[in-house]
Amino acid sequence: MSRRRTLSTKKKLALLVSAAAVAGGGAFAFAANSNASSVQNAASSTVCQGLATAFGNNETFIADQRANPDAQSEARIANREAVLAQIKVQQEASGCEVGESAQDSQPVTPPAASTPPAASAPAESAPAEDTGTGADAGAATGEQVCTGSTVTLSGEAGAPAASSNQFPAGTLLKVTNLDNNKSTTVEVTATSGSCALLNNAAFELVREPGKFLIRNALIEKVG
Repeated sequence: MSRRRTLSTKKKLALLVSAAAVAGGGAFAFAANSNASSVQNAASSTVCQGLATAFGNNETFIADQRANPDAQSEARIANREAVLAQIKVQQEASGCEVGESAQDSQPVTPPAASTPPAASAPAESAPAEDTGTGADAGAATGEQVCTGSTVTLSGEAGAPAASSNQFPAGTLLKVTNLDNNKSTTVEVTATSGSCALLNNAAFELVREPGKFLIRNALIEKVG
C-alpha cells in the first residue's frame, strides 16, 4: 500500500504566502510596464507634439531674452517660466512626456542692426521693437504670411492675442484652421519664437477638440 504524505498547516501557509508574493510581484511589474508604455511623446501623439512645440517655443524665447537682455527681460522670463510650468501640467494631464521640448521649435530672429540714415535724408524715428524682423513683416494687408507654419499655443492667459517673431506689436493676423474652417483675427501683442503663436484664448477659438497643434493653417496679415 502506498503512503500518502500530507502537508502540515504551517507548510501550507508558507506555500500560499510565497505564491501570493510571486503573483503580487508580477502584477506590480506589469502595472509599472503598463504605466511606462502609456506615456506618449511628440513622435506618437499630435497632442503631445503641439505641447512639445509650445514648450520649445517658450524655451527659445527665454534663451533669446537671456542672450539679449533689456530692462524688461527679467519680467518676460518670469512670465514664460510660469507658462512652461503650466504646459508641464497639460503634458501630464494628456499622458505626454513631461518637459518634452520639440526639436523643430523656431528660433527667435534677433532684431537687425539699423543702418544710420544718410546725411541728406531725414532720420526716421521708429522703436526697434516695433520693427518686424522677418521676410513677412513687410507683407501687404490681406496677403498670406507664415506659409507652411504650424500653429500652436503659447500657454499664456488673457484675452485672445498672438505673439510673433516676424510682426511688430499692433499687427492684426487672421488665423484660419483649414481642417475645421474656424478662424479668428488677433492682435500681435508680444514677441515669441514663432511666426504666429496664439495664446490660450485665441487657440480655443480655432482648435479641434483635443488637439494642441494646427498643421493646416492659413495666416493672413489683415492690419
